Amino acid sequence: MANRHGHEGFSASGAAPWLDEDWSLPDHLLFNKMGSSLQGLSVSEARRSQVRPSKMSGPRATLAAVAGLLLAQFATPLVLILIFGAAVAAVVGEWSEAAVIMAIVLASGLLGFAQEYRASRAMEALRGRLAITARVRREGAELGVPASEVVPGDVLLLAAGALIPADGVVMEAIDLSVSESVLTGESFPVNKQPVPVAQTTAPMARTNIVFAGTSVRSGTGTVLAMKTGDDTEVARIGATLRRAAPETDFARGIRDFGYLMMRIMVAVVVIIFVANLLLDRPLVDSLLFSIALAVGLTPELLPAIISVTLSRGAMRMSRAGVLVRRLGSIESLGTMDVLCTDKTGTLTEGVVKLDGWYGTDGQASERVLLLGQLNARLQSGMDNPMDSAIAAIDAPAQLSRFHKLGEVPYDFVRKRLSVAVEDGAGGRQLICKGAVANVMAVCSSMRIGSRIRRLGATERTAVEERCRIWSQDGFRVLAVATNKLAAGTPVSRDLEAGLCLEGYLLFFDPPKAGIEADLAALVARGIRVKMISGDNRHVAERLARRIGLPSRHIVTGAELAHLTRSALQARVDRTDLFVEIDPNQKERIIAALRARQHVVGYLGDGINDAPALHAADVGISVDTAVDVAREAADIVLLRRDLGVVVRGVEDGRIIFANTMKYILVTTSANLGNMISMAAASLFLPFLPMLAKQILLNNFLSDLPCLAIASDAVDPADLKAPHGWDIRQVQRSMFGFGLVSSLFDFVTFAFLLYVARGEVTAFQTGWFVESLLTELAIIFVIRTRRPLWSSPPGQLLVLLALAVASVAIALPYLPLADAFGFAPMRADVLLGLAAITGTYLLTSEFLKQRLHPARRSARRPPG
Repeated sequence: MANRHGHEGFSASGAAPWLDEDWSLPDHLLFNKMGSSLQGLSVSEARRSQVRPSKMSGPRATLAAVAGLLLAQFATPLVLILIFGAAVAAVVGEWSEAAVIMAIVLASGLLGFAQEYRASRAMEALRGRLAITARVRREGAELGVPASEVVPGDVLLLAAGALIPADGVVMEAIDLSVSESVLTGESFPVNKQPVPVAQTTAPMARTNIVFAGTSVRSGTGTVLAMKTGDDTEVARIGATLRRAAPETDFARGIRDFGYLMMRIMVAVVVIIFVANLLLDRPLVDSLLFSIALAVGLTPELLPAIISVTLSRGAMRMSRAGVLVRRLGSIESLGTMDVLCTDKTGTLTEGVVKLDGWYGTDGQASERVLLLGQLNARLQSGMDNPMDSAIAAIDAPAQLSRFHKLGEVPYDFVRKRLSVAVEDGAGGRQLICKGAVANVMAVCSSMRIGSRIRRLGATERTAVEERCRIWSQDGFRVLAVATNKLAAGTPVSRDLEAGLCLEGYLLFFDPPKAGIEADLAALVARGIRVKMISGDNRHVAERLARRIGLPSRHIVTGAELAHLTRSALQARVDRTDLFVEIDPNQKERIIAALRARQHVVGYLGDGINDAPALHAADVGISVDTAVDVAREAADIVLLRRDLGVVVRGVEDGRIIFANTMKYILVTTSANLGNMISMAAASLFLPFLPMLAKQILLNNFLSDLPCLAIASDAVDPADLKAPHGWDIRQVQRSMFGFGLVSSLFDFVTFAFLLYVARGEVTAFQTGWFVESLLTELAIIFVIRTRRPLWSSPPGQLLVLLALAVASVAIALPYLPLADAFGFAPMRADVLLGLAAITGTYLLTSEFLKQRLHPARRSARRPPG
């Protein structure tokens, strides 16, 4: 049994507070500090230490917090504008319009609330992870207590299979091996020993410390609990989930668009209201007209369009094996231009496999494989992933000729395991397998082909160099050696001397099948993939080369720890691989990328990935991930397959493209009509359109836009990420809006001087022309290609034709009087149709000047 000894005081930056000193104190100082001993706390002391409640096990979300989350759904500028618009519609008597707008607002808000409320389960998952029973020693007696009742100073008794309930210092250990993959992502278990480690050792590499949430793979140990509950490393990571998630690129775009609309609306209301008062128009009529004019600018169906497109996308993605937890993340997936991913289990299989078996000459050797299999299959000690990987290889036929005579179990001092065997002919030998340096320490000769030669200093240097190169290539290397035994020789450690070095076994966590094609597909779609791994640089670099990821620029965790925020932002773009990274640094990397105006996705499945998943624009995990990672994610893959992410990216881009179509169409058409009405109201002796006619026009023109959710998308929209560009919205709004106004003035002249219609006829004619031009502009703006070369969706065409028919027929229906319409003459209809057709061709010509080619809103990755 190993015991702690020695003392090396130091302070390690980036470590949890207690790690700065306590990890290196000798036993008696640690016990004195914690008021404990190897016999454990007294029952009364443990009870007194439990008075402070833990946030990790605290009450669920309060009613006030739930209400706050619900109200937050309606606090965006765009939603406030829509609520204002509904109030205006109600004031002018358009109750159906008001009801439609409020129904859209409520449905969208409740949908967003339901999605975000589910995220609160992340903390419950973290609490559930620690809902276990722990073995502790109190007053010298061993007790089983709930993990939530473990307190600082408790002496924990660990055995294989135990989930560790606290951060602590190892006091005693017998072959103690701990799996820390949930924190580090590393496939191989970590050997824990009660001995000091070097002063510069990173927190996660301190082999005399165990962390809450990790599990014992093999062996036994005694640990002094130092931090429990909220103070543990896993709780510190989980606490990041209580912070508000950073605003995504899509949410920021919607917010900026809402503010743009709000500024324009305020300007319209003030200018038109004051102008009409100066013209001695009635106060109430002027106010209602100016407000209705401003509300007419608002794309009131935008929440419905977003909800419909996102819901359709979520259903389509679910059929492909993707569970969307937060609907808005679909659009973020479409605009994503950088995908950060962990290594183990995402780019690799996450399972250690035997990759090669070589003799000392570096050539493949079936003899070495046979010896390794005999050692791995016949040993009866602790289970470990490397022996399992050896045993997974098909057994050679001659394996059945051997039977076991005895074994020398593995321990963490010798780092070797030996098995004595006898073959069918009566030959006996000891087969030793273990760490290369430890096996070589008991070897005096080596086998080269069929010859045995002395293992001198030169040969040892050559062996070390070969194994160093393999290690740099990302392999874990074990050595195999043998020793002939005489009949009746007892099996003991003494036989591990004068061995013959036979060769090497190489282990590797292999890349996922098809990962190269999936990564190439992401790159082809303008997405740069960056690996963020806790593994060493050689392993990560070799994997990157093997799967086709760039690996020229590498930053290690040690280097990153010394970078300021601005320095990291300056390097993060050109860095390909982040290696030897601790959990805190993953979140820093994501924040730096987002500060560089990237839309960042993060793919991970461990506790250590939760902060990064939370900080990314779109967090992606898998259904087999730990609870905290899965609940922190926006999107959960039902199978570990990057190909599913590729298809999700395409769905996201379709949704984003169709959402932008609606915004560009409605703002361009509405602004043109509002400018026209504003100008006409100043020069005409009557209002060019009544408030109720404005609201009806806006409602009818929006109906075909519901079909945009299923509209076809140009191939250019799928080839690269295209984020929000408010300047593009403004260009389209004012460019197409002014052209629309120009044709409105032509319509005014036609109605006044050619048709010579009175007030009702004028308002009816302009209502029809305004609606027809708004329908026409849909087919122009919905594509950057010539409108005749980009066929629209069938539903969009049918709805547009239906609304156009209603607009033309409405003046002849019994409802005409209610809206202030009058029947139109045939020549007037033909004139309006000619104006609309000319407007369509002019807008198509303008589009080629405003948007000659598809450009990304962000610089392309590279």
